[in-house]
Amino acid sequence: MNKIFFLIVLIGVPSSAAGSILGWDPTWMFGVYSITILGLASYIGRSTDSLSVIAGPRIGGLLSVTFGNAVELTISIFALMAGYLHIVLASLTGAVISNLLLVAGTSFFIGGIKYKRQQFNIYDARHNIGLLMFSVVVSFVFPFIFSGKISDDEILWLSGGIAIIMLLLYFSALFFRLVTHRGVYAEKEDSGQEQETPEWGKWKSIIILAASAITVALVSDQLVDTFEDVAESFGWSEVFIGIIIVAIIGNFAENIAAIYMALQNKINVSVEIAVGSTLQIAMFVTPILVLLSFMFATPMPLVFPTEALISMLLSVFLATFIINDGDTNWFEGLTLMCAYIIIAIGFYFI
Repeated sequence: MNKIFFLIVLIGVPSSAAGSILGWDPTWMFGVYSITILGLASYIGRSTDSLSVIAGPRIGGLLSVTFGNAVELTISIFALMAGYLHIVLASLTGAVISNLLLVAGTSFFIGGIKYKRQQFNIYDARHNIGLLMFSVVVSFVFPFIFSGKISDDEILWLSGGIAIIMLLLYFSALFFRLVTHRGVYAEKEDSGQEQETPEWGKWKSIIILAASAITVALVSDQLVDTFEDVAESFGWSEVFIGIIIVAIIGNFAENIAAIYMALQNKINVSVEIAVGSTLQIAMFVTPILVLLSFMFATPMPLVFPTEALISMLLSVFLATFIINDGDTNWFEGLTLMCAYIIIAIGFYFI
């Protein structure tokens, strides 16, 4: 399988560059870009796997989340510069829904087929899910409630203030988990990790992870340019592209990494990727985009459409209910996946 992914990257990256320069058919290039990202995602998963063995599941999961969300951040910045605020808000909504339902659900389902019962660190999971519930309410619900009572300028200032507070809280949470209370909530690590030799060394893993993430970001940027033509060809709406298509492509790397970890019985890392990535979207990526938008012609307020906000809240509630018991199985993964499919169908008809 690794040889197949190597061939995909070896052929896909030059083909992506050539197609972009020579202006090949956008619909055809959409498939080329997507398959290339899939191949690059395998290297992100393997390098993260090596780092999780070397540094533990927390650091490995955090690195995978950070580099995975770099794709989402890059796509959104380009969209903001072009003034596509609705697409950015839709892609952020899709990232939350995709991480909690699709990424977690797929990894739980596939891992649960191989292992009947997979356990993870419930303290880390509850810490993340608690912060996530708080950040979704403060960052997304409050601005929505006040948006009908105050002026547009005031909602922009409110969004900027919330963004700064969320960033401070996010870095404080990292300092809490990785410095002041590192190991306080430690549990037994994933059973597959004991006495395991990493595939690559620390620096080789970091270099491959960084190179893969940067290349994914560049290819994803080209992928965005094909969306308009693909939407016209397939009849997809702008909302569906932002919430479903952009989110799935942006989370390709994380999804593959989470599934790979689940198959290795390292469900701690899978949960860290799924929930930690959503937390980073809510507390880091979204606030950064709000603050950066003040530099562009049209600033972005933190006001999501009603259907998007309800979908995010339902996703957080369902993920909290399933993750809260400290173990998972294939049926719980299937439940999350079915919820994602239902939401996707709903947005397809909007």
